[in-house]
Amino acid sequence: MSQKLFALDIGTRSVIGIMLEQTNGQYNVLDLVAEEHEERSMLDGQIHNIVKVSDVISSVKSKLEAKHGPLSKVCVAAAGRALKTKRAAYETSILEKPLMTPEDILHLELTAVQQAQYELAEEEDTDDMTNYYCVGYSVLHYYLDGSEIGSLVDQQGDTAKVEIIATFLPKVVVDSLLSALKRADLEMDALTLEPIAAIQVLIPKSMRRLNVALVDIGAGTSDIAITNEGTVTAYGMVPKAGDEITESVSEKFLLDFNRAEDVKRKLMNQQAVQFEDILGIQHEVDYSDVVKEINDSVEQLARSISDEILTLNQKPPQAVMLVGGGSLTPELPRKLSEHLSLPENRVAIRGIDAIQNLTEKEDLPNSPEYITPIGIAIAAKQNPVKYISVTVNKRTIRLFDLKQLTIGDCLLAAGIKLNKLYGKPGMAVMVDLNGKSMTLPGTHGSGPVIKINGREASVQEPIQHNDELEVLKGEDGVTPDYTVEDLLGTIPELTVRINNETYYLPMLVKVNGETIPNHYVVSDGDKILWDSKSSLEHVLKQIGKGNLVAKHHAFKVRVNHEEKVLFKQMVEVKRNGQVLKLSDEVKNQDQLDVIHHEFITIEKLLNTTIHEVEQSITVQFNGKPVQLTKQLASVYRNGEKCDLDSLVYPNDHIILEQQEHASFIFQDIFNHIELDLDQLKGARFKLWKTIKKQGLSMTFKMATSCLLSSDKHRKKLIMII
Repeated sequence: MSQKLFALDIGTRSVIGIMLEQTNGQYNVLDLVAEEHEERSMLDGQIHNIVKVSDVISSVKSKLEAKHGPLSKVCVAAAGRALKTKRAAYETSILEKPLMTPEDILHLELTAVQQAQYELAEEEDTDDMTNYYCVGYSVLHYYLDGSEIGSLVDQQGDTAKVEIIATFLPKVVVDSLLSALKRADLEMDALTLEPIAAIQVLIPKSMRRLNVALVDIGAGTSDIAITNEGTVTAYGMVPKAGDEITESVSEKFLLDFNRAEDVKRKLMNQQAVQFEDILGIQHEVDYSDVVKEINDSVEQLARSISDEILTLNQKPPQAVMLVGGGSLTPELPRKLSEHLSLPENRVAIRGIDAIQNLTEKEDLPNSPEYITPIGIAIAAKQNPVKYISVTVNKRTIRLFDLKQLTIGDCLLAAGIKLNKLYGKPGMAVMVDLNGKSMTLPGTHGSGPVIKINGREASVQEPIQHNDELEVLKGEDGVTPDYTVEDLLGTIPELTVRINNETYYLPMLVKVNGETIPNHYVVSDGDKILWDSKSSLEHVLKQIGKGNLVAKHHAFKVRVNHEEKVLFKQMVEVKRNGQVLKLSDEVKNQDQLDVIHHEFITIEKLLNTTIHEVEQSITVQFNGKPVQLTKQLASVYRNGEKCDLDSLVYPNDHIILEQQEHASFIFQDIFNHIELDLDQLKGARFKLWKTIKKQGLSMTFKMATSCLLSSDKHRKKLIMII
């Protein structure tokens, strides 16, 4: 069963109409009609004058209808030169976020594509980045914390980054094409892209594993497509083509543009050409002379195409195929091979004879300019580009169906910024812990919820015509509730024995100067003080003995105007006999002894200052020993006289007046014995002194003023009444 196909190649210089018959997978060209634009109503593949272009389309259509009957539907191609290729990158913080999932990575990639759309819109001086269809993108590199990495799945770090290359088609190209067809009473039967059309007929899928550059050199631009690893990897465009050469011929030989175009075309098949310049002078020029004159222009065109191929492919391809009328430019294939460092036979012009599945080729003009129109007819049917409509948040979106579309493509077309769909993280709480600032992060915002036809879906899920999408922003995170125990963990209890009494002390935490319980919820700006080690000062204050801290200083007095330190501390706390400082750490189960030094007697003071405070002797009185003492110093405390039992306090001023030794007399004994003088009134008594020396005892009668000597003579006093 045969089928007729009508296709149009709407180019910058001309419109080519073709009637193609398909029979059992084979194609036969029934008719070809080419008609040039009367004026330059198309520039760089973009229709600038829809009415004029529509008139040429109508003329081509009428000529074909005269032979093949009425035509209402047509296959067309969007100019490959309208494709925009843009590299972009997007970086996001993943600090303290969960492990990255494939969904997170896809969101990252789509955000990078949106960044490319935004940058492209800026370059085109438009604020609407949805003016471009994304017809495909490829990931160039992933980065983790600035270093390239093969995959971001399940990775953690500070930052994640993706770099992509994306290809876009301006909507205006398709819209203007539809308008021109409508004015010519034609309906778009199928749509393809010009580079896809040429590749479809010249490079079948079995050949696309090869790294080949296809260059379609038209009048205004040279379109480039790169194949590798079984697919089309990149598209590009150079704003130089056949018109550059035509203008060079015009300038060198004083010809108007159309006459120069005619001369250039004749040179492709003739060794010499005759023409008349604008001054009316007749010329006959050899092929070699023309090539010499236009050499610089050909060199510039070859260099521009080569540079773009190297930019897109990052290296010379294995081969280059040239199609389009401009590919016949003299010396162009040779110069391309030189710039790409390829053998001359690896850069070739391809004509209709290279098209597979095309019959009766011998009856067709074997020109490269007919490759694209035949490819349009075949590719538009085999791989048509369709429009589909979907609803995104109750807004109708039309997508250019160049590939299997996903929800992510819908979000791009709708201009929904994926990075804005994530819930914001909760406000962090800033606290000060022991003098150091600490940030307590809020909870993460949740990802967006995407629904297709009422059920949840992911961004990579395919879409169908008339699908309804709903995109809900993720919920924002919340400010966290952190207790003191959350920050510090379980706070241990300290057990300590002080003077045989046991105390159980919690490790105290202070917030803004106030002691708080462990379940206290911290607030922004709180100043938290805590130490896992308890000092002696801390323990004393905790047990209610903070007054001892104030007495933890030296016990000082002044003796005869000279400062004396009696005790290094008024209160001493000892552990295993060692005196502790207030800053020393008290450990769990420690046993402490607290010793107070708040006062001292005059006698002890004088002993500590090595002063002799009294003299004494022992005598026998009526058979009983009696110790006689006599003070050798007078003591004054803060100007007042005091005895040896008087108490001395810190910072007291002691004056000590030393006296010389003096002998004891008999009447001194009465200061140390109890004698009832009332019973002795009127009585007579005698006093005898007995001394034992060298085994002999001698007794003498004494007077009351008699001196008493040391007890080393074993003195003995006897009173007889």
